[in-house]
Amino acid sequence: MFVVVGVTGGIAAYKTVHLVRRLIGEGHEVHVVPTEDALRFVGQPTWEAISRNPVTTSVHEDVATVRHVSLGQRADLVIVAPATANTLAKMAAGLADDLLGTTLLATTAPVVVAPAMHTEMWRHSATQENMRVLRSRGVHVVGPADGPLAGGDSGPGRMSEPDEIADAALAVVAAAAGPRRVQDLAGLRVVVSAGGTREPLDPVRFLGNRSSGRQGVALAAAAADRGAEVTLVAAHIDGEVLGGVGDGVKVVSVGTALEMQDAVTEAASAADVVVMAAAVADYRPAEVAKAKLTKEAQGDRLTLELVENPDIVAALAAGRLSGQTVVAFAAETSSGDELLERAKRKRERKDVDLLVVNEVGWARGFESADNEVVVIDRSGEVAAEASGSKREVAEAVWDAVVATRR
Repeated sequence: MFVVVGVTGGIAAYKTVHLVRRLIGEGHEVHVVPTEDALRFVGQPTWEAISRNPVTTSVHEDVATVRHVSLGQRADLVIVAPATANTLAKMAAGLADDLLGTTLLATTAPVVVAPAMHTEMWRHSATQENMRVLRSRGVHVVGPADGPLAGGDSGPGRMSEPDEIADAALAVVAAAAGPRRVQDLAGLRVVVSAGGTREPLDPVRFLGNRSSGRQGVALAAAAADRGAEVTLVAAHIDGEVLGGVGDGVKVVSVGTALEMQDAVTEAASAADVVVMAAAVADYRPAEVAKAKLTKEAQGDRLTLELVENPDIVAALAAGRLSGQTVVAFAAETSSGDELLERAKRKRERKDVDLLVVNEVGWARGFESADNEVVVIDRSGEVAAEASGSKREVAEAVWDAVVATRR
């Protein structure tokens, strides 16, 4: 889900860091939009580090993407926490003199506000009238709580706790979505691999890659939401990312390519669909040093002998069960026609039912909240294309899987 979190200039802004971490941990893509005053309480580097997305207060940055309205247009949910008296007044008046204001006017997504201010400000007739106006427009309000305030005061006006805000906001989205989407994977047993394997060189070093596991986690979560019984084979995925799979997904943790092979092969023996989204190392050291390789012992050059790891997905495809669907992922640094041609050759060589290819690079694909993929089917044709958040891409991949199984 694409979530915009607006942060305004109140001392409670520090609590919103936990709110953002919670949303990120559950697999949502979060864009923080602070006001200038909010940055006096929690700085821009903190918001960018927590959300893993760029942060600005200005409508004059990233003009080419029309950011001042695009955030609101893309949002599935907007949360303003803390929402100061000043911000609530501006929202009621429809003012848009900064990025948060334009985002709020541009969105049709549910809007949830968590007011935070001193008791006298909250009880003032102007604030209460603004709240009446906002509620009449469908804005959802969480709090404020009654408790200690800045400066030693106490009373109604304290911002609700981050988990309470998150629970309420997610419930609003669930209610707005209406009945749960069609359970088109119900009754299917699904295996998804995710993350990046690591091949040890010695007790402290390894050969690895930059995969965060976000796409695989999104695939597992989406499959579970569509009714599947899901096993996620996870290689070195950060706890916050892994938390996005939610309850009901069995997680099997692995480290190396050989461990990945064993775990996926075992899980696939009773699966209807296997999706290999993990970035598996092509090679591993021929020998693993028992002690740390030191410069003192190795000198100014170190030569490593590598041996090829087994092709897990090709082996799965060759030994697939009757009716089993095998999906491979391929990360390529080429683009355009060359990307598609490489994808078609790889799909044919591995004999998978679908191959999902995406272009990666120093700033694309890996460690990014977004993805852009092309899905190639058995005929070598493009079965689907998708771009956006990794959850959106995951849904498109499952749509292609469902269509292929039909």
